[in-house]
Amino acid sequence: MLVELLRREKNAGIKPDEDLDVFMKALALEGRQTSLVAEYVMKILGLDICADTIVGDEMVKGISGGQKKRLTTGELLVGSARVLFMDEISTGLDSATTYQIIKYLRDSTHALDGTTIISLLQPAPETYELFDDVILISEGQIVYQGPREYAADFFAAMGFRCPERKNVADFLQEVLSKKDQQQYWCQYDYPYQFVSVTKFAEAFKTFVIGKRLHEDLDRPYNRKHNHPAALSTSNYGVKRLEILKSNFQWQRLLMKRNSFIYVFKFIQLLLVALITMTVFFRTTMHHDSVDDGIIYLGALYFAIVMILFNGFTEVSMLVAKLPVLYKHRDLHFYPPWAFTLPSWLLSIPTSLIESGMWTLVTYYVVGYDPQFTRFLGQFLLLFFLHQTSLALFRVMASLGRNMIVANTFGSFALLVVMILGGFIITKESIPVWWIWGYWISPMMYAQNAISVNEFHGRSWSKPFADQNITLGEAVLTGYGLFKEKYWFWIGVGALLGYTIVLNALFTLFLTILNPIGNMQAVVSKDAIRNKDSRRKSDRVALELRSYLHSTSLNGLKLKEQKGMVLPFQPLSMCFKNINYYVDVPEELKKQGIAEDRLQLLVDVTGAFRPGVLTALVGVSGAGKTTLMDVLAGRKTGGLIEGNISISGYPKNQETFTRISGYCEQNDVHSPCLTVIESLLYSACLRLPSHVNDDTQRAFVEEVMELVELNPLSGALVGLPGVNGLSTEQRKRLTIAVELVANPSIVFMDEPTSGLDARSAAIVMRTVRNIVNTGRTIVCTIHQPSIDIFESFDELLFMKRGGQLIYAGPLGPKSRNLVEFFQVRSAVCVFSLKKFRQGLCTYTLKFTNRQFQGCLKSGMAIILLHGCWMSRVHKWSRFLEWILLNTIDSRNYFCRPKKSLRP
Repeated sequence: MLVELLRREKNAGIKPDEDLDVFMKALALEGRQTSLVAEYVMKILGLDICADTIVGDEMVKGISGGQKKRLTTGELLVGSARVLFMDEISTGLDSATTYQIIKYLRDSTHALDGTTIISLLQPAPETYELFDDVILISEGQIVYQGPREYAADFFAAMGFRCPERKNVADFLQEVLSKKDQQQYWCQYDYPYQFVSVTKFAEAFKTFVIGKRLHEDLDRPYNRKHNHPAALSTSNYGVKRLEILKSNFQWQRLLMKRNSFIYVFKFIQLLLVALITMTVFFRTTMHHDSVDDGIIYLGALYFAIVMILFNGFTEVSMLVAKLPVLYKHRDLHFYPPWAFTLPSWLLSIPTSLIESGMWTLVTYYVVGYDPQFTRFLGQFLLLFFLHQTSLALFRVMASLGRNMIVANTFGSFALLVVMILGGFIITKESIPVWWIWGYWISPMMYAQNAISVNEFHGRSWSKPFADQNITLGEAVLTGYGLFKEKYWFWIGVGALLGYTIVLNALFTLFLTILNPIGNMQAVVSKDAIRNKDSRRKSDRVALELRSYLHSTSLNGLKLKEQKGMVLPFQPLSMCFKNINYYVDVPEELKKQGIAEDRLQLLVDVTGAFRPGVLTALVGVSGAGKTTLMDVLAGRKTGGLIEGNISISGYPKNQETFTRISGYCEQNDVHSPCLTVIESLLYSACLRLPSHVNDDTQRAFVEEVMELVELNPLSGALVGLPGVNGLSTEQRKRLTIAVELVANPSIVFMDEPTSGLDARSAAIVMRTVRNIVNTGRTIVCTIHQPSIDIFESFDELLFMKRGGQLIYAGPLGPKSRNLVEFFQVRSAVCVFSLKKFRQGLCTYTLKFTNRQFQGCLKSGMAIILLHGCWMSRVHKWSRFLEWILLNTIDSRNYFCRPKKSLRP
């Protein structure tokens, strides 16, 4: 294709763009292990630094939450899709990274004439300005649809103006809310009246953009302008053979990464085989009577049960893969058969190893018939039985689609197959209405075939009494089994047929069934009953802003808090010269990295104080969560250097866990408990034993009031994204679960990620309530709005590589931070007029790689870091001195002060 393109360009006299020409020639190169497009997208998304790191999940350590979000976006960007629908792709990302991703999407959409629709939570101003059009929807109605530049003009024409220090995106959301609308009224000559969403929608139809839109929609489309290549005619982007090849490689890689499970299964089966050969040892096994034959039947039955049961692990392994499989199926990455066929074929070596291991270890030691053909016959039967077992449990997993349901189905299927297999209950003893189960049981065919294979051997060929049959046939007849030799091949054929049919059903269920559960949220009856009255309450945004500012330490007085049911001791944390090293993975060493250790934190120094809300900010990969994990003592590996003190005394991890709490980014809760049950359970396990039940319940109710969960006390937690609590309610429950332990210091990892502006405001109001009790709170945060960012009292600002840039108070309207960047930035001039672009986003630009690439040796970052660190050390030493020389540290920290800075 490239040769043909070059020929046509030469004939047409076209000189291609140099960068594009080099890129296309690089794409045409063969022999590369990875795709150049994939590497380019990883570079854009900032995933190149974790390219060889496993993804992980809630229980397995892997890439960060923000990197997972970028990986989801990258899955679609590496393809050839020209229409992209992206839902909340910025969750867990810092604003600078989000800006880079949206900028790439905008450029690719313009260059390739694509269509991209993106929904974002709390978009930063500069990210919002990258969009061409805006669709504003409220209460199921389109309020505005058109160019971004005219969105604010439309509302200005309606009498509402966006303030200077206000994000336009936040303004567009709040101006439609009855609680927040009045603050934006600008026609002071007329009294304010609430403008409903319906009135906005009707007014938009008469607005110039609305009129133009309706005219375009009313104009009939000329089909002559259609191009044959405008619509895709194939369901999948590549040929079937290529799809199958890719899935083979993917499944093989998954088997390699899950090799521990397979090795564990092999060892388990080997141990059971060793036990079996000692129980049924040949010196105690004879071939002289029917009773001896029944003992051998028991040994054969046990072998069948073990091989059948060893396939049960397929249920849990497949259920864990189903979410990814359903996503790939719905996005037309590949058809379900391209997943099931490699799964089946790649399981053949596993079946060969397990059946071969069992036969080799037990056959001659137990004392089965010594003919080699009988040995091969048993091995063949166990192999097909294991294949049937795997296929059966795959069907159960694809039918159940949930771990509990699938395990129930699998256990029931295993029970029915074993009972009706012809050994526990013989054929003559099975009731007539259940005899059909006997004929469809795979175990029946396996039991008869493996028994015929054994008892037609030479060891059992001696005549039985005066009858015209052998001893082996007498054993088979006496136990209700078939004695004809052809039943061996009937069993082999039946098991092979079951394997094919069950894998076909597995493919069918993956094709026609969807994941269990629908997206829904739980709203309490009280919330439904009071919905209208709550709409008439005070405006949330104004209430939050005034509330946060009135309770912060930025020159204003703290609100007096009522006493808690359980007292606690306010504590502070000081840390100095924190360094954290981890061993370099073998994969990175193979790529040429010579160092044995990788440094993730570099000389980090700071302090957290009681009654002070501290933000930990930085780009993705800066080490925010790593620093919190180190300070909280959650890092079990690697090397940690530095000093950590609690209220002036060296930190002792054994006692520190009792006075600290940690709210993880992933909200992990038991789905079948209610909110109050979850909190009571946590309180029962974590509060001291001298606290009685009544006090525990009173304290739990007080915590629920503190985090505003009282209306949801009886609601089930449910499963994330399926049922139960919303994301914002789960965040507050996660915070409450830690608070019922009555900690003095609480770490929160991204409490506002995945929330819109209003939900984030509710969570931050909850956090501020906790701070006002005198506790020490530290939060990592991404993409904060101006209101949320300025609700913090102090800030720790980190750059990529684990280095600290700024540590100290924000000041009123972030004055201290602004002055810091204005005075100390040697390259960029920080302007107070940039507030509409977002203060946090603007400062993050000083730390991203694209900005540093424009500097000479990162001069600005070097200056920022060098001139500030001496002041941070002085601040830390000053705070330690206060803690060691102040009798009542709580009164000292909670009484109003102008400044505590040295």
